[in-house]
Amino acid sequence: MGISKHELHAEFPQYSGLIDELKAKDMKFQEQLKQYSSLDQEIVGLELRDSPIGDDKLHRMKQKRAQLKDDIYQVLTRRSGSAD
Repeated sequence: MGISKHELHAEFPQYSGLIDELKAKDMKFQEQLKQYSSLDQEIVGLELRDSPIGDDKLHRMKQKRAQLKDDIYQVLTRRSGSAD
C-alpha cells in the first residue's frame, strides 16, 4: 500500500490561491486547515512507522480526514463562486 500525504494545495491546485487567502483571513478556515493537516500528519506518521493501531481506528481517522477535506472543498467552491 502506498503512503501519500494529502496536502490541500496538491489536492485542489485550482484553489491554491484561495486556500492561501482564506488561510490568512478566515479564522474558521484556519481551524479547519489545522485540524485537517494535523490529522493527515498523524495518519501518515502511523503508516510510515507501521505503528500498532487497530484497523478500525485508522479507518475512522481516514474517514474524519475525508470529511474535513470535503468540508474544506465546500468552503472553497462556495467562496470561489463555482460549483465544480
